[in-house]
Amino acid sequence: MGTHDDTLSRRTYLRATAGASAAGLGSLTGLLGQQMNTLEVQHWWTGGDGADAIGALFEGFQQQYPDIQVNQNPVSGGAGQNLQTVIKKRVLNDNPPSSWQAWPGANLLPYTRANKLEDIEESVWSRNGMKDAYLQGPKDAAQPSGNYVTVPLNIHRINNLFYNVSVVEEAGVDPASISKPSDLVGALEQVSNNTDAAGMAHQTQSGWSTLQLWTTVLLGEHGLDTYTAFTQGNVQQNQQAIKNSLQIVKDYRQYFNEDAGSVGWTEANTKVIDGNAGFFHQGDWAAGMYRGQSGFEFPDAWNHVTFPGTEGQYMLNMDSFPFPTNNPSPEATTRFLRYVGSVDAQRRFNPKKGSIPPRTDVPQDAFGPFLQSQMQEFKNSEAQPPSTAHGLAVDPETLTNLEDAMATFISSWNVDRTYQAMTQAF
Repeated sequence: MGTHDDTLSRRTYLRATAGASAAGLGSLTGLLGQQMNTLEVQHWWTGGDGADAIGALFEGFQQQYPDIQVNQNPVSGGAGQNLQTVIKKRVLNDNPPSSWQAWPGANLLPYTRANKLEDIEESVWSRNGMKDAYLQGPKDAAQPSGNYVTVPLNIHRINNLFYNVSVVEEAGVDPASISKPSDLVGALEQVSNNTDAAGMAHQTQSGWSTLQLWTTVLLGEHGLDTYTAFTQGNVQQNQQAIKNSLQIVKDYRQYFNEDAGSVGWTEANTKVIDGNAGFFHQGDWAAGMYRGQSGFEFPDAWNHVTFPGTEGQYMLNMDSFPFPTNNPSPEATTRFLRYVGSVDAQRRFNPKKGSIPPRTDVPQDAFGPFLQSQMQEFKNSEAQPPSTAHGLAVDPETLTNLEDAMATFISSWNVDRTYQAMTQAF
């Protein structure tokens, strides 16, 4: 597919897309011949709920556009890192796929800075009532440099606190009464003292879970303005808040499961299911594991609260599909991105993925009770701050540096040293 990039120069491409919007995209047919009918989409959903969800999405797309040939070209492994490496190389070599699975927001800044993504406000975002149906947080993430370059498909919430109902009841803890992250320490102590369970399930094998936990603590203990200032690199101005939040996470640590350093997040989550841990902070993908357990029903066996202190905030992790320049199939890609932004696509994809739609007008009937409650909280949220740990709030280089800082933290639990690493991360 890359062989056509030379013949389709940027000027021809822009002329073609301009003509296309005027003539309902029809005029590109002659220009591009058969090539426009092959859509190459790369993603990392190769197994489990992700594979089911993207399968359902493409099924719906093919029903609407049977003449477009879809070439799914997935790259598995590395929690998306492998795909990101492949895409970076292809895009910088002016040989991109039609579109790919990408975290929106600051994660896309390397591409917008290199002028490798097209403005799709007219061709995509002005259709399907998208601008009215998306809240401000997802719309901001779709415009990392001020213009629309990508379409968010799903939302995973970051600031959840899950718990095993029988464990916290036995401990005498009411999760709804915990008002801020520092107060959670006392609740974890109660679980630890009054039951055989660990206060909090957690993994410290890799740094991202603790980075995610720490940013949620920063948001809950010190507010949205402080969190936003941190993501913009104002570290020294917020030294006290940053160190205080690191100390709170360090205080949680004594109530983690003993094998935190040798398990992944799924094994940690199993402890909540088995009644061996009271609380668990994680994105709402954790609930997908509960859904698969017979006899472990929401809200009687497991439940959740918004992470203490973050009520009214919906911290976003999202996947999106951008529109690269030198696009090998401009017309097919435009149709695909319009579809990704539609009610039909988001209704098919999200219930299977265990995520919620960024559109607020998708019918709730296909979703279970937990996701329905998340959809309601999203719709009513005052702000939708982007996740740092998933690269929506900081660019890839900064994220790597912050992950390194967190690796320092979970190996030494030294607040001052971790703070110094954070000041250098930006």
